[in-house]
Order: sequence, then structure tokens, then C-alpha cells
Amino acid sequence: MYIIEHLQQAKKPLFSYEIIPPMRGKNCREILDIVEELLPYDPPFIDVTAHSAEAYYEELDNGSIKRHVRKKRTGTISICGIIQNRYNIDTVPHLLCRGFTKEETEDAMIELGYLGIHNVLAIRGDESNYIKPVDTAKSVNSYADELVTQLNNLKKGMYLEEIENSDPIEMCIGVGGYPEKHLEAPNLKTDIQYLKAKVDAGADYIVTQMFFDTSYFNKFVSECRKAGIKVPIIPGLKIISGIKQLSSLPKNFNVTIPEELSDEITSNPKHVKEIGKNWALKQSEGLLNSGVRCIHFYIMNDTKAVTSVIKKL
Repeated sequence: MYIIEHLQQAKKPLFSYEIIPPMRGKNCREILDIVEELLPYDPPFIDVTAHSAEAYYEELDNGSIKRHVRKKRTGTISICGIIQNRYNIDTVPHLLCRGFTKEETEDAMIELGYLGIHNVLAIRGDESNYIKPVDTAKSVNSYADELVTQLNNLKKGMYLEEIENSDPIEMCIGVGGYPEKHLEAPNLKTDIQYLKAKVDAGADYIVTQMFFDTSYFNKFVSECRKAGIKVPIIPGLKIISGIKQLSSLPKNFNVTIPEELSDEITSNPKHVKEIGKNWALKQSEGLLNSGVRCIHFYIMNDTKAVTSVIKKL
């Protein structure tokens, strides 16, 4: 089922989740354990993140430096296939611009089609310390709206090269939105213009970056509607579980931690997990009472805090 169909047909609030593939060299058992912990809460869909290659350097005994390039996390497509076909839960693999060519994107979509996976999240991806060299015969999507355009073409059966007797690839395309604006955008208005370009290119829905002050989300939705963006907007929430996240989350995700929340955590560091859950619960109740149909939780592969909040909701 498409994500937008889940939203349209929902008779009760929906709670979706985002998980991260295991580190390189690990198997998928820990991911399956997470999914099985979520099963009692009827997840309509689960996102699985993707990661491009990174470079790291090793100092050798002779004093020289050797560069290694590899992906720290792999298996997005295979994990999605296992979850969707073993547990009958729709999955949403993330597709990146950075680190992937258009040809690799097309191959990935053909493979996802074979697996019966028809939802994707199209994003540019985080900045990497490694820029993948691209063969002159191949091409890349520099921005998410270009990626959405390619995916929308595949929906119409338009491939990079003509494929005899090829079929259109069925899919629902999601994109990311930033209630506090993207780090690289000069202001929210400009960022929403970029977002509208993704929607105009064929995106079916938006899921937001995490936020801890719901007023940012409310303003974001209002400004999106004023700009002519009519697709569903799903709010994303993260539950704070450690005091170090007060600095790491703003740094890594360009989000604001409200003073009320940070003050409470710093005053009661031993109770940070409970404080984080209570804050997320309050946010969730406010969103649902305002008419939000679905809340997307960034699990970071720790289900206990999320399921605790879901039980109360």
C-alpha cells in the first residue's frame, strides 16, 4: 500500500518508525528484533535509512598513510525486502543523491519493484568526506528535486535508456522537510521554495526532520500551505534519551532544544530518559489533537522509549 493510501484510509492515529541498518559486518537479526518489538503497535510503514561511502585513513608502519573507502552501513534494500515480505509491513527505503549515480538509482528501483516495495524517500543525503568519482558515461542527481524527477519518470516508464517491453515502476515518493529550515538554506521561505520544487517534480508526501518545539512545525505547515504545497506533511519526532544529545542533536540536525526541556534535563540528569519520554508524549498529544494523522518516530534502533510513549497514546 502507498504511504498516502495509509494516510487516507486511516481510521485511527498512525505511528510510523525509522530505523538504521546495522554496521558493516553485522547481520540483520538486531533489525528484525526491533521490528518484532514494534509489531504489537501495528506499524503502517517503516523507513530504512541509506548511507553513502565514507573515507578513513590508516597510518602504516612505514609512516605512510593509506586511504580506505567503504560504507559503514549497508543493506537498505535487503532489509526492506525482509521486513516487507516477512512481516507484511510496508517499507520505505531511502534513496540518496550523494554517492549514487542515476544509473544506480534506476537499478535500485528495478530491484525494489521486484521485491514488491513501492514506497521510497528521495533525499540528497548528508555531506560526506568522500566524493565518488563518476564515469563520464554516467550521470548524477545533484539535488533531491532532480532525484524526484527521475523517479517520477520511472513511474511513467521512462528509463535512462530505452528498455524493450519495459513497464512503469509503481511507487509513492516521499521527500524531507525542515520545520527549522535546512542548514544550508538562508531562511525558511527559501527552503520552502526548494521543497515546493520537489513536490512539483512529483513528490507525494513530506516527512519532517525532528523538532522539539511544535510551534516550528505549525508555522512550517502554515507556510507550506501558503506556498501552494498541498501534499500530506508527516511530523517527525525523536525522544531524547541522553544528556549528550542536548548538544549532538542541534549540531548534527540543526534543531533547537527548548530551554524548558534542556533546563529540566540538566537539573535532573539521572531522569533524562523519563523527561525525554514525557516531552515526546506531550508533543504527540498536541499534534494528534490538532488533527495530525500520523507521527513518524526516529528510533535510532532503540525501541524501548518509543514503545513506552506509544502505549500511553
